Amino acid sequence: MTGYSNSPKILKGGIVLIDAESGRVLRIISLQYNPEKLTRTLQVQGAGGEGGNRSEAMRFKGPAVETFKLEADIDAADQLEFPDQHRSVVENGIQPQVSVLESLVNPTSSQLLDRNAMSQSGTLEIAPMEAPLALFVWGKNRIVPVRITDFSVTEEAFDPSLNPIVAKVSIGFRVLNVDDLGFSHKGGSLFMSYLQNKERLAAKAQAGAFSTLGIGGI
Repeated sequence: MTGYSNSPKILKGGIVLIDAESGRVLRIISLQYNPEKLTRTLQVQGAGGEGGNRSEAMRFKGPAVETFKLEADIDAADQLEFPDQHRSVVENGIQPQVSVLESLVNPTSSQLLDRNAMSQSGTLEIAPMEAPLALFVWGKNRIVPVRITDFSVTEEAFDPSLNPIVAKVSIGFRVLNVDDLGFSHKGGSLFMSYLQNKERLAAKAQAGAFSTLGIGGI
């Protein structure tokens, strides 16, 4: 017997890149190891944010601005145990995995060349370069459109050719909501599904009682 047949399958977190117009999946990036910690921050829009304005004290201006922060480990050790099956890792270390993540924060070289060509031709107005829609996937209950706000890599070990073989990657995301994308955008509809799923989960939480607060009522 090689293992337990009833062992649960461990899901991986990751990022899915899609074409916002067609919804076509462009790339799926899964984390090698799930981070042990995921930090989330929600910044409220409105709801008392305007000091001294009584008419705004109980109003929301829109969805809370939500951010995620995670640190993921990338390690070539498992692949280097079987070098014949992982020639790319032997030749490049973990640079391909890191480069895929770095591509999320850079325009492509072709986009830059096209932009330069337009500039050289005298185009008066050049629209900003558009990135694919990135979805942060953390289980079926968290599929959210995001923009990467910060990215850092700490390379911790190297092979004899100075290819990194161990690294820690820190990634910050900002959730894109309907204020950013609109309701008709693919990302806007995914955000609404994410928000509605939160509401369904909140409805399952057990309601409290005045007695647990030490009061008889309000």
